[in-house]
Amino acid sequence: MNTKKMTLAATPLNNAFIAAAVLVVSAALLFYPPSLSFSAENEEQKDRESTSPQYGSVEERRLMESIKKERSRLDKEWERVELRKKELKTIEEGVDKKIAEIDSKLQELHLRQKKIEELLSKKSAAEKKRIASMAKIYEKMDPVKAAAAMSGLDEQLAASIIEQMKVKKAARILDAASKEKTTQLSETYTTIPIE
Repeated sequence: MNTKKMTLAATPLNNAFIAAAVLVVSAALLFYPPSLSFSAENEEQKDRESTSPQYGSVEERRLMESIKKERSRLDKEWERVELRKKELKTIEEGVDKKIAEIDSKLQELHLRQKKIEELLSKKSAAEKKRIASMAKIYEKMDPVKAAAAMSGLDEQLAASIIEQMKVKKAARILDAASKEKTTQLSETYTTIPIE
């Protein structure tokens, strides 16, 4: 009888297959260890295995060490990520607090701005009313005396008073004023102020 020995040739494909099989079995044993009975023998064997693990081959030992290193690295990375998450949470809470403070101050500023605008509007209306009243007074004055009185006023105020007067009365006052004052008032009156 012809007996032939069956041997597996050491090919890269066979080596890869064996390595993959060892890795799968090792991972399965690592994550899902077989349940053992609780006899004294099994406890002693378990203690021996935990203190000095037995590996079937050098490749298996290398793979297990690689898995342990990777697990250790992943554990450290996980701790770092968790720490970073806590830091970011703290920063986010601080930013939210600052945003709330800024929103509060912004609302306060808007209220103050509204109040200032109301006061300015009231002031402007009161000034216009007083200027109209002054215009009526200057209209009733003698043109020469009114021109003399206007010569001492601020140009913008004098132009605003003339603007509120009737055209004929304003013309008589300007006619009675000096040529320089009339020119200044005319320039001020025709210039549109930028507010």
